Amino acid sequence: MTLRAPPDERDLDSLRSFGVVNLDKPPGPSAHQVAAWIRDATGQDRVAHGGTLDPKVTGCLPVLLGDAARMAQVFDSAVKEYVTVLELHDQAPADIADIVAEFETDIYQKPPRKSAVKRQLRSRRIHSLDILEQGERRLLLRVQCASGTYIRKLCHDIGLAAGTGAHMGDLRRTATGTFDDASLSTMHELVDALAFAEDGDEAQLREIIQPAERALVHLPRVTIAPSAAREVAEGAPVYAPGVIEAGPAEAGDAVPEIGSQIVSVTPDGAAVCLGTLVGDPDADDDLVVELDRVLV
Repeated sequence: MTLRAPPDERDLDSLRSFGVVNLDKPPGPSAHQVAAWIRDATGQDRVAHGGTLDPKVTGCLPVLLGDAARMAQVFDSAVKEYVTVLELHDQAPADIADIVAEFETDIYQKPPRKSAVKRQLRSRRIHSLDILEQGERRLLLRVQCASGTYIRKLCHDIGLAAGTGAHMGDLRRTATGTFDDASLSTMHELVDALAFAEDGDEAQLREIIQPAERALVHLPRVTIAPSAAREVAEGAPVYAPGVIEAGPAEAGDAVPEIGSQIVSVTPDGAAVCLGTLVGDPDADDDLVVELDRVLV
């Protein structure tokens, strides 16, 4: 069993088969359609995206290529950030800022009738809600929220609380987890970069397609020996003797607790699997990581 090369040493074929594109989704197609176009353009059998966006909505849509599609679950709990125009149906009341601030909490929403999920009341966290600009009947809002929050419904409910009624105008997603709008690439840029790469110029494509490990930087990690990684590739869990070290995603983060989602990597940083931390890495023979997704 041959393990993947380190993330910064992979050839283009390896990047295409285990990479991520931080795409600037255009208005018009659905997130599913855009992902299918990228699948065909990059010659992969499978892709996955980091959270549905309606056809009219633009912005940050991480797309996982090839084997990286197996780890789409890492976006299930990712915090999303949006910028939206709130269209009030009458002049904004004097206390509109206070009204908006009341929604910076846990809120209850029922998915709309056209939603693909079951229509039952559920709680979603609004982490922050800021008024960026304000007019007589329009507010430009920045919303940081839990995955699965319906911004259209949030705008409607703010309008009810304001006593004016309201609906959502333009909507753009500016961040998905650790991906944001500072490094977005368009479909046109990707297609051009693929063409340049065919002619021997790889630089632009290497900027657009990043190693798939980029989508895992927020997770605590367990570094395992290459011999253990080969066993994991065959479906074996991670046992303490194969663990080299374990720790948080970044210095200063909390030490991962039992039950945490983690990524197992080789000493050179190549992802091996996603799993759940179930035991003490310092124990002699204990089971340390139960597998959720094998990535090699």
